[in-house]
Amino acid sequence: MSNRAAQQPLDPTLRSVESQEFQAALKGKVVGQEEGVRALVDLYQVFCAGMSSAGRPVGNLLFLGPTGSGKTRIVEAAAEILFGDPRAVIKIDCAEFQHSHEIAKLIGSPPGYLGHRETHPIITQEELAKHHTDKLKLSFLLFDEIEKASDSLWQLLLGILDKATLTLGDNRRVDLSQTMIFLTSNLGGGEIMELMTGGMGFVQPADRLEDKLDMKVGRTAEAAAKKKFSPEFMNRLDKVVVFHPLRHEQLEQILEIELGLVQKRVLETGKGQFLFRATAPAKRYLLEEGTDLKYGARHLKRAIERHVVFPLANLLATEQIRFGDMLVIDWDEKDGCIAFHREGYGAAIPAPPRRHARAATVRVATSASIPAKPKVSEPELEPVMS
Repeated sequence: MSNRAAQQPLDPTLRSVESQEFQAALKGKVVGQEEGVRALVDLYQVFCAGMSSAGRPVGNLLFLGPTGSGKTRIVEAAAEILFGDPRAVIKIDCAEFQHSHEIAKLIGSPPGYLGHRETHPIITQEELAKHHTDKLKLSFLLFDEIEKASDSLWQLLLGILDKATLTLGDNRRVDLSQTMIFLTSNLGGGEIMELMTGGMGFVQPADRLEDKLDMKVGRTAEAAAKKKFSPEFMNRLDKVVVFHPLRHEQLEQILEIELGLVQKRVLETGKGQFLFRATAPAKRYLLEEGTDLKYGARHLKRAIERHVVFPLANLLATEQIRFGDMLVIDWDEKDGCIAFHREGYGAAIPAPPRRHARAATVRVATSASIPAKPKVSEPELEPVMS
Protein backbone atom coordinates (compact mmCIF):
# COMPACT_ATOMS: atom_id res chain seq x y z
CA MET A 1 0.00 0.00 0.00
CA SER A 2 1.41 3.39 -0.96
CA ASN A 3 1.92 6.19 1.57
CA ARG A 4 -0.69 8.30 -0.20
CA ALA A 5 -3.29 5.53 0.12
CA ALA A 6 -2.55 5.20 3.84
CA GLN A 7 -3.10 8.90 4.52
CA GLN A 8 -6.31 9.82 6.30
CA PRO A 9 -7.85 13.25 5.54
CA LEU A 10 -8.53 15.47 8.57
CA ASP A 11 -10.96 18.34 9.04
CA PRO A 12 -9.30 21.30 10.84
CA THR A 13 -12.57 23.28 10.82
CA LEU A 14 -14.36 20.78 13.07
CA ARG A 15 -15.02 22.06 16.59
CA SER A 16 -15.31 20.06 19.79
CA VAL A 17 -18.76 19.33 21.18
CA GLU A 18 -18.07 21.70 24.07
CA SER A 19 -17.17 24.56 21.72
CA GLN A 20 -20.20 23.88 19.54
CA GLU A 21 -22.47 24.05 22.56
CA PHE A 22 -20.80 27.27 23.70
CA GLN A 23 -21.25 28.82 20.25
CA ALA A 24 -24.91 27.79 20.05
CA ALA A 25 -25.63 29.22 23.50
CA LEU A 26 -23.82 32.46 22.65
CA LYS A 27 -25.81 32.91 19.45
CA GLY A 28 -28.97 32.47 21.49
CA LYS A 29 -28.01 35.46 23.63
CA VAL A 30 -26.22 37.74 21.13
CA VAL A 31 -28.01 38.74 17.92
CA GLY A 32 -26.44 39.86 14.66
CA GLN A 33 -22.73 39.84 15.57
CA GLU A 34 -21.44 36.66 13.95
CA GLU A 35 -17.83 37.86 13.72
CA GLY A 36 -17.68 38.62 17.44
CA VAL A 37 -19.17 35.24 18.36
CA ARG A 38 -16.75 33.42 16.05
CA ALA A 39 -13.70 35.26 17.43
CA LEU A 40 -14.63 34.45 21.03
CA VAL A 41 -15.38 30.79 20.31
CA ASP A 42 -12.09 30.42 18.40
CA LEU A 43 -10.11 31.63 21.43
CA TYR A 44 -12.13 29.37 23.72
CA GLN A 45 -11.35 26.36 21.50
CA VAL A 46 -7.63 27.18 21.54
CA PHE A 47 -7.68 27.49 25.35
CA CYS A 48 -9.57 24.21 25.84
CA ALA A 49 -7.06 22.45 23.57
CA GLY A 50 -4.16 23.81 25.67
CA MET A 51 -2.71 25.64 22.68
CA SER A 52 -2.68 29.18 24.11
CA SER A 53 0.64 31.03 23.71
CA ALA A 54 2.87 30.78 26.77
CA GLY A 55 3.51 34.06 28.55
CA ARG A 56 0.61 35.85 26.89
CA PRO A 57 -3.09 36.25 27.68
CA VAL A 58 -5.45 33.66 26.20
CA GLY A 59 -6.58 36.36 23.79
CA ASN A 60 -6.68 40.12 23.28
CA LEU A 61 -9.82 41.27 21.49
CA LEU A 62 -10.74 44.84 20.56
CA PHE A 63 -14.47 45.38 19.95
CA LEU A 64 -15.31 48.47 17.88
CA GLY A 65 -18.73 49.82 16.97
CA PRO A 66 -21.50 52.22 17.96
CA THR A 67 -23.10 52.15 21.39
CA GLY A 68 -25.84 49.59 21.93
CA SER A 69 -24.51 47.13 19.34
CA GLY A 70 -23.61 44.40 21.87
CA LYS A 71 -19.89 44.85 22.62
CA THR A 72 -20.24 44.52 26.38
CA ARG A 73 -23.23 42.21 26.12
CA ILE A 74 -21.28 39.48 24.33
CA VAL A 75 -18.71 39.34 27.16
CA GLU A 76 -21.39 39.18 29.83
CA ALA A 77 -23.29 36.52 27.84
CA ALA A 78 -20.14 34.39 27.55
CA ALA A 79 -19.54 34.72 31.30
CA GLU A 80 -23.11 33.67 32.03
CA ILE A 81 -22.76 30.59 29.82
CA LEU A 82 -19.36 29.48 31.10
CA PHE A 83 -19.52 30.54 34.75
CA GLY A 84 -23.24 30.83 35.42
CA ASP A 85 -23.07 34.56 36.21
CA PRO A 86 -22.99 37.51 33.76
CA ARG A 87 -21.07 39.47 36.41
CA ALA A 88 -18.18 36.99 36.40
CA VAL A 89 -16.14 39.62 34.58
CA ILE A 90 -13.62 42.07 36.00
CA LYS A 91 -14.84 45.26 34.35
CA ILE A 92 -12.65 48.35 34.20
CA ASP A 93 -14.52 51.51 33.19
CA CYS A 94 -11.72 53.52 31.59
CA ALA A 95 -13.73 56.72 32.00
CA GLU A 96 -12.81 56.46 35.70
CA PHE A 97 -9.08 56.45 34.86
CA GLN A 98 -8.70 59.58 32.75
CA HIS A 99 -6.10 61.05 35.14
CA SER A 100 -2.74 59.46 35.93
CA HIS A 101 -3.11 59.53 39.72
CA GLU A 102 -6.32 57.45 39.46
CA ILE A 103 -4.27 54.40 38.46
CA ALA A 104 -3.87 53.72 42.20
CA LYS A 105 -7.53 52.62 42.22
CA LEU A 106 -6.58 49.86 39.79
CA ILE A 107 -3.29 48.53 41.19
CA GLY A 108 -3.27 49.96 44.73
CA SER A 109 -0.99 52.59 46.24
CA PRO A 110 2.71 51.77 46.85
CA PRO A 111 3.83 51.26 50.50
CA GLY A 112 4.53 54.54 52.25
CA TYR A 113 1.96 56.51 50.25
CA LEU A 114 -1.04 58.07 51.95
CA GLY A 115 -3.98 55.66 51.89
CA HIS A 116 -1.84 52.62 51.04
CA ARG A 117 -3.78 50.27 53.30
CA GLU A 118 -7.17 51.69 52.33
CA THR A 119 -6.65 51.38 48.54
CA HIS A 120 -7.40 47.83 47.40
CA PRO A 121 -6.43 46.80 43.85
CA ILE A 122 -9.20 45.87 41.42
CA ILE A 123 -7.12 43.33 39.51
CA THR A 124 -5.64 40.70 41.84
CA GLN A 125 -4.83 37.01 41.50
CA GLU A 126 -7.63 36.18 43.90
CA GLU A 127 -10.16 38.20 41.93
CA LEU A 128 -9.10 36.56 38.65
CA ALA A 129 -9.51 33.08 40.19
CA LYS A 130 -12.83 33.92 41.85
CA HIS A 131 -14.95 32.07 39.29
CA HIS A 132 -12.50 29.28 38.42
CA THR A 133 -13.76 25.71 38.60
CA ASP A 134 -11.97 22.38 38.57
CA LYS A 135 -12.95 22.02 34.93
CA LEU A 136 -12.43 25.59 33.67
CA LYS A 137 -9.70 27.90 34.98
CA LEU A 138 -10.37 30.91 32.81
CA SER A 139 -10.88 34.61 33.63
CA PHE A 140 -12.50 37.50 31.77
CA LEU A 141 -11.06 41.03 32.00
CA LEU A 142 -12.93 43.86 30.25
CA PHE A 143 -11.61 47.39 29.62
CA ASP A 144 -14.65 49.43 28.62
CA GLU A 145 -14.31 52.59 26.45
CA ILE A 146 -10.57 52.17 26.18
CA GLU A 147 -10.14 55.41 24.23
CA LYS A 148 -10.79 57.35 27.48
CA ALA A 149 -7.87 55.77 29.38
CA SER A 150 -5.03 57.93 30.74
CA ASP A 151 -1.42 57.53 29.61
CA SER A 152 -0.60 55.68 32.85
CA LEU A 153 -3.30 53.11 32.14
CA TRP A 154 -2.06 52.76 28.56
CA GLN A 155 1.44 51.91 29.79
CA LEU A 156 0.05 49.26 32.14
CA LEU A 157 -2.17 47.89 29.41
CA LEU A 158 0.69 47.48 26.93
CA GLY A 159 2.52 45.29 29.45
CA ILE A 160 -0.59 43.26 30.24
CA LEU A 161 -1.40 42.57 26.59
CA ASP A 162 2.19 41.59 25.75
CA LYS A 163 3.53 39.74 28.81
CA ALA A 164 0.33 38.80 30.67
CA THR A 165 1.71 40.21 33.91
CA LEU A 166 0.73 43.14 36.12
CA THR A 167 2.76 44.55 39.02
CA LEU A 168 0.62 45.92 41.83
CA GLY A 169 1.48 48.87 44.05
CA ASP A 170 2.93 46.58 46.73
CA ASN A 171 5.10 44.79 44.13
CA ARG A 172 2.95 41.66 43.99
CA ARG A 173 2.78 40.07 40.55
CA VAL A 174 -0.49 39.12 38.89
CA ASP A 175 -0.42 36.40 36.24
CA LEU A 176 -2.94 36.92 33.42
CA SER A 177 -1.90 33.97 31.23
CA GLN A 178 -5.29 32.32 31.83
CA THR A 179 -7.25 35.47 31.04
CA MET A 180 -9.22 36.64 28.01
CA ILE A 181 -8.83 40.40 27.70
CA PHE A 182 -11.57 42.39 26.00
CA LEU A 183 -11.35 46.05 25.07
CA THR A 184 -14.30 48.06 23.79
CA SER A 185 -14.42 51.40 22.02
CA ASN A 186 -17.07 53.55 20.35
CA LEU A 187 -14.49 55.05 17.98
CA GLY A 188 -15.92 55.57 14.51
CA GLY A 189 -19.49 55.29 15.80
CA GLY A 190 -20.48 58.70 14.47
CA GLU A 191 -19.04 58.01 11.02
CA ILE A 192 -20.71 54.61 10.93
CA MET A 193 -24.10 56.15 11.68
CA GLU A 194 -23.68 58.49 8.73
CA LEU A 195 -23.43 55.43 6.49
CA MET A 196 -26.65 53.96 7.84
CA THR A 197 -29.99 54.89 6.32
CA GLY A 198 -33.39 53.21 6.05
CA GLY A 199 -36.75 52.70 7.73
CA MET A 200 -37.21 53.18 11.47
CA GLY A 201 -33.75 54.75 11.71
CA PHE A 202 -32.01 51.45 11.05
CA VAL A 203 -30.42 50.35 7.81
CA GLN A 204 -32.43 48.01 5.64
CA PRO A 205 -30.42 47.73 2.41
CA ALA A 206 -31.10 45.40 -0.46
CA ASP A 207 -29.39 42.04 -0.15
CA ARG A 208 -26.88 42.81 -2.88
CA LEU A 209 -25.79 46.01 -1.06
CA GLU A 210 -25.64 44.54 2.43
CA ASP A 211 -22.15 43.02 2.14
CA LYS A 212 -20.78 46.18 0.56
CA LEU A 213 -22.19 48.31 3.36
CA ASP A 214 -20.77 45.97 6.02
CA MET A 215 -17.33 46.32 4.42
CA LYS A 216 -17.61 50.12 4.55
CA VAL A 217 -18.61 49.98 8.22
CA GLY A 218 -15.65 47.73 9.01
CA ARG A 219 -13.15 49.94 7.19
CA THR A 220 -14.54 53.07 8.88
CA ALA A 221 -14.20 51.62 12.39
CA GLU A 222 -10.71 50.20 11.80
CA ALA A 223 -9.50 53.50 10.29
CA ALA A 224 -10.73 55.38 13.38
CA ALA A 225 -8.92 52.89 15.66
CA LYS A 226 -5.62 53.15 13.78
CA LYS A 227 -5.85 56.92 13.92
CA LYS A 228 -6.37 56.93 17.69
CA PHE A 229 -4.29 53.98 18.91
CA SER A 230 -0.54 53.53 18.57
CA PRO A 231 1.01 50.78 16.41
CA GLU A 232 2.43 49.20 19.61
CA PHE A 233 -1.09 48.76 20.92
CA MET A 234 -2.60 47.49 17.65
CA ASN A 235 0.22 44.94 17.24
CA ARG A 236 -0.61 43.38 20.61
CA LEU A 237 -4.19 42.57 19.60
CA ASP A 238 -5.16 39.11 18.37
CA LYS A 239 -8.20 40.42 16.52
CA VAL A 240 -10.17 43.62 15.93
CA VAL A 241 -13.91 42.91 15.68
CA VAL A 242 -16.32 45.49 14.30
CA PHE A 243 -19.85 45.37 15.71
CA HIS A 244 -22.39 46.56 13.16
CA PRO A 245 -25.50 48.63 13.94
CA LEU A 246 -28.53 46.43 14.49
CA ARG A 247 -31.10 46.07 11.74
CA HIS A 248 -34.84 45.88 12.20
CA GLU A 249 -35.08 42.09 11.92
CA GLN A 250 -32.30 41.74 14.50
CA LEU A 251 -34.13 44.05 16.88
CA GLU A 252 -37.18 41.81 16.53
CA GLN A 253 -35.08 38.89 17.76
CA ILE A 254 -33.71 40.97 20.63
CA LEU A 255 -37.26 41.94 21.60
CA GLU A 256 -38.18 38.25 21.94
CA ILE A 257 -35.06 37.60 24.05
CA GLU A 258 -35.74 40.59 26.32
CA LEU A 259 -39.40 39.64 26.84
CA GLY A 260 -38.20 36.15 27.76
CA LEU A 261 -35.86 37.69 30.34
CA VAL A 262 -38.77 39.68 31.78
CA GLN A 263 -40.78 36.46 32.06
CA LYS A 264 -37.83 34.88 33.88
CA ARG A 265 -37.76 37.81 36.31
CA VAL A 266 -41.47 37.35 36.97
CA LEU A 267 -41.07 33.67 37.73
CA GLU A 268 -38.17 34.42 40.09
CA THR A 269 -40.06 37.01 42.16
CA GLY A 270 -41.73 34.41 44.36
CA LYS A 271 -44.57 36.86 45.00
CA GLY A 272 -46.99 36.51 42.13
CA GLN A 273 -45.69 34.06 39.58
CA PHE A 274 -47.65 34.24 36.34
CA LEU A 275 -47.15 33.90 32.61
CA PHE A 276 -47.68 36.55 29.98
CA ARG A 277 -47.65 36.84 26.22
CA ALA A 278 -47.41 39.90 24.00
CA THR A 279 -49.53 40.18 20.86
CA ALA A 280 -48.10 41.16 17.48
CA PRO A 281 -49.52 44.74 17.66
CA ALA A 282 -47.99 45.20 21.12
CA LYS A 283 -44.61 44.00 19.85
CA ARG A 284 -44.80 46.40 16.91
CA TYR A 285 -45.44 49.27 19.30
CA LEU A 286 -42.52 48.28 21.52
CA LEU A 287 -40.24 48.14 18.49
CA GLU A 288 -41.38 51.56 17.32
CA GLU A 289 -40.84 53.02 20.78
CA GLY A 290 -37.56 51.21 21.30
CA THR A 291 -35.83 51.80 17.99
CA ASP A 292 -33.22 54.53 18.00
CA LEU A 293 -30.25 54.74 15.65
CA LYS A 294 -28.07 56.47 18.23
CA TYR A 295 -28.58 54.14 21.20
CA GLY A 296 -29.14 50.73 19.57
CA ALA A 297 -30.52 47.88 21.67
CA ARG A 298 -30.24 49.88 24.91
CA HIS A 299 -33.16 52.06 23.79
CA LEU A 300 -35.28 48.94 23.22
CA LYS A 301 -34.52 47.71 26.74
CA ARG A 302 -35.61 51.06 28.17
CA ALA A 303 -38.88 50.87 26.20
CA ILE A 304 -39.58 47.40 27.60
CA GLU A 305 -38.87 48.59 31.15
CA ARG A 306 -41.17 51.59 30.72
CA HIS A 307 -44.09 49.94 28.94
CA VAL A 308 -43.94 46.36 30.27
CA VAL A 309 -41.91 46.01 33.48
CA PHE A 310 -43.23 49.09 35.32
CA PRO A 311 -46.91 48.30 34.60
CA LEU A 312 -46.38 44.65 35.59
CA ALA A 313 -44.83 45.81 38.86
CA ASN A 314 -47.91 47.97 39.51
CA LEU A 315 -50.25 45.07 38.75
CA LEU A 316 -48.33 42.83 41.14
CA ALA A 317 -48.17 45.45 43.89
CA THR A 318 -51.93 46.04 43.73
CA GLU A 319 -52.65 42.28 43.57
CA GLN A 320 -54.48 42.54 40.26
CA ILE A 321 -52.40 39.58 39.12
CA ARG A 322 -52.25 36.43 41.19
CA PHE A 323 -50.34 33.20 41.22
CA GLY A 324 -50.89 31.15 38.07
CA ASP A 325 -52.65 33.81 35.98
CA MET A 326 -52.13 34.19 32.24
CA LEU A 327 -51.72 37.81 31.18
CA VAL A 328 -52.03 39.21 27.65
CA ILE A 329 -50.15 42.38 26.69
CA ASP A 330 -51.96 44.00 23.78
CA TRP A 331 -52.19 47.28 21.89
CA ASP A 332 -55.47 49.17 22.20
CA GLU A 333 -55.95 50.97 18.88
CA LYS A 334 -58.92 52.98 20.12
CA ASP A 335 -57.27 54.43 23.24
CA GLY A 336 -53.78 54.46 21.77
CA CYS A 337 -52.11 52.66 24.65
CA ILE A 338 -50.79 49.33 25.85
CA ALA A 339 -53.56 47.23 27.42
CA PHE A 340 -53.21 44.37 29.88
CA HIS A 341 -55.84 41.59 29.99
CA ARG A 342 -56.07 38.64 32.31
CA GLU A 343 -56.87 35.63 30.16
CA GLY A 344 -56.85 32.71 32.57
CA TYR A 345 -57.06 32.05 36.28
CA GLY A 346 -54.55 29.61 37.66
CA ALA A 347 -54.37 27.85 34.31
CA ALA A 348 -50.82 28.88 33.47
CA ILE A 349 -49.18 27.68 36.72
CA PRO A 350 -50.89 25.12 38.97
CA ALA A 351 -52.20 26.69 42.18
CA PRO A 352 -54.95 26.01 44.72
CA PRO A 353 -58.39 27.05 43.32
CA ARG A 354 -59.86 30.33 44.54
CA ARG A 355 -63.51 30.76 45.48
CA HIS A 356 -63.94 34.13 43.81
CA ALA A 357 -62.25 35.46 40.68
CA ARG A 358 -63.19 38.26 38.39
CA ALA A 359 -62.11 38.90 34.84
CA ALA A 360 -60.18 42.12 34.67
CA THR A 361 -59.13 44.31 31.80
CA VAL A 362 -56.61 46.99 32.68
CA ARG A 363 -55.78 49.61 30.08
CA VAL A 364 -52.66 51.57 30.80
CA ALA A 365 -51.77 54.77 29.00
CA THR A 366 -48.08 54.72 28.11
CA SER A 367 -47.47 57.94 30.01
CA ALA A 368 -49.47 57.08 33.13
CA SER A 369 -49.19 54.56 35.91
CA ILE A 370 -51.78 51.92 36.70
CA PRO A 371 -54.46 52.94 39.20
CA ALA A 372 -54.57 50.93 42.42
CA LYS A 373 -58.20 49.93 41.96
CA PRO A 374 -59.15 49.65 38.27
CA LYS A 375 -62.77 49.47 37.29
CA VAL A 376 -64.16 46.01 36.58
CA SER A 377 -65.92 46.09 33.24
CA GLU A 378 -66.23 42.40 32.41
CA PRO A 379 -68.93 39.99 33.66
CA GLU A 380 -68.12 37.60 36.43
CA LEU A 381 -66.61 34.30 35.28
CA GLU A 382 -66.20 30.94 36.88
CA PRO A 383 -62.59 30.21 37.86
CA VAL A 384 -60.60 27.76 35.82
CA MET A 385 -59.72 24.85 38.03
CA SER A 386 -56.09 23.78 37.98
